[in-house]
Amino acid sequence: MRFGALEAGGTKMVCAIGTEEGKILEQVSIPTETPEITMPKLLEYFQDKEIAALGIGCFGPVDLDLKSETYGHILMTPKLAWRGYDICGYFRRNLKIPVGFDTDVNGSMLGESTWGCARGLDTAIYITVGTGVGVGVLAGGKLLHGMQHPEGGHMLIPARGDDAYQGKCPSHGHCLEGLAAGPAIEERWGAKGTTLAEKSEVWELEAHYLAYAITNYILVLSPQRIILGGGVMHQQQLFPMVREKVKQMLGGYLQTKELEDIDSYIVGPSLNDNQGILGAMKLGMDARKEEY
Repeated sequence: MRFGALEAGGTKMVCAIGTEEGKILEQVSIPTETPEITMPKLLEYFQDKEIAALGIGCFGPVDLDLKSETYGHILMTPKLAWRGYDICGYFRRNLKIPVGFDTDVNGSMLGESTWGCARGLDTAIYITVGTGVGVGVLAGGKLLHGMQHPEGGHMLIPARGDDAYQGKCPSHGHCLEGLAAGPAIEERWGAKGTTLAEKSEVWELEAHYLAYAITNYILVLSPQRIILGGGVMHQQQLFPMVREKVKQMLGGYLQTKELEDIDSYIVGPSLNDNQGILGAMKLGMDARKEEY
């Protein structure tokens, strides 16, 4: 049986076809333009693939309430052309197959919990640090939704005493995304993060903000593993710095086997950057099970 997967991002749409075993058979990338331009291209890709269901992991915020009139819609995104767009309904109407739907970062969390380094765990979080910051949460073996879905990237964080930067987020300024996402790094230091690899002060400050948020996630959610992905985390020197700062911030309060082996507790993704598309594929599989 073949399944379709769509990782809907703000700059590109990654489409794939795969199997129940998590094997990707083919994959393409289509630029994210307006719905009028992009959606017909996506539909054309999936139409002749004989897929049993489609799963979508989408940039957000999105409406995940199945009882809502706007379920499957993209909500207050800064990409104005997509605001209020019924991306889930478009594929339901045109493909006439089950469609699973969640946030892109929840999709990455699902990919890792199904086939990756969170497999077999009950509770874990996936944090993507790139153009924005997103947090996907697995709690009690299920993706966490609630009122809407986790927006841990917008956790409010005080600026460190020596950091005069006002924050990039237009809504909050000093939230994790506003202080630590890629655009904040570029605006604060006057250069893209990829060109600042040798500037230890850049990554020491970045690690401080990431560790501050992660410490709070640990205390609130008690995850069994924390996965850090996204373009900013390609700076591998961040991992040991974040781990050390988390230990310092926890202050010895928690004594667990996970924290004793913190190198295996705070980790990078394990699916060769396919965690998002694989998670979307699993959303499609789950949607088919629910309808049949």
